[in-house]
Amino acid sequence: MNKLFIALLLVSAHTHGANLPPKEQFHLYLLIGQSNMAGRGKLSPDYAVPNDRILMFTQENNWAPAVEPLHFDKPKVAGAGLGMSFARAMADAAPGVTIGLIPCAVGGTPLERWSKGGDLYAQALERARLAMKDGILKGILWHQGEADSGSETKARTYGERLAKMVSDLRADLGVGDVPFVAGKLGEFLKRETKSGTPSYWPLVNEQIASLPKRVPYAAVAESQGLNHKGDGVHFDTPALREFGKRYAAAMQRLQPKQP
Repeated sequence: MNKLFIALLLVSAHTHGANLPPKEQFHLYLLIGQSNMAGRGKLSPDYAVPNDRILMFTQENNWAPAVEPLHFDKPKVAGAGLGMSFARAMADAAPGVTIGLIPCAVGGTPLERWSKGGDLYAQALERARLAMKDGILKGILWHQGEADSGSETKARTYGERLAKMVSDLRADLGVGDVPFVAGKLGEFLKRETKSGTPSYWPLVNEQIASLPKRVPYAAVAESQGLNHKGDGVHFDTPALREFGKRYAAAMQRLQPKQP
């Protein structure tokens, strides 16, 4: 095997996991945040069969048919998430396109690591740029905040810090005001942390709700009425399916407004 052929294989390896549509018909969505974006729900058979119009960017930076778990942050606990029901809703709304999910969420992580200069910001940026060689980034999905709820200072500054991250990420990706949807934290969270100190998650939710006033083309997916899986922290599978649909509805409301 000659060196040129090997080089061509390496350059194009990320396209070989699935048959890709034309770039303009391949709509990409970046999934970032902590464990409730990664998904800790019980896997369900109704989502076990791949949809040929929904692809995922794998840990190896290949495109493959999307199957749960989408994320690979913690393989022992990874499970169903909101990404698949989001993708199904987006695919149903646009019959002529293929949806590509770029999973980058990591459980237990604070906003600081997702902000510019942080390791997870850099990782998400790198994976998104690789994926964007094949498609068009149409939106960013965010769910995070539990890790910042134990500090009143972090909770009170959450909206400002999140807005800065959104602006930085859009600029570094070169995607203008690409739609950004943030989901609220579960209303089932306890008012105290594991160490017995106050949890300021209601304040974080207030800050998340303020995001559309801080940056353009941003929306919020509500978590009202969604249940946890018994641990008081993670959404259960039915909640995640519904949450993904709420993210999709919010995304669809934003997209027609773009210039």
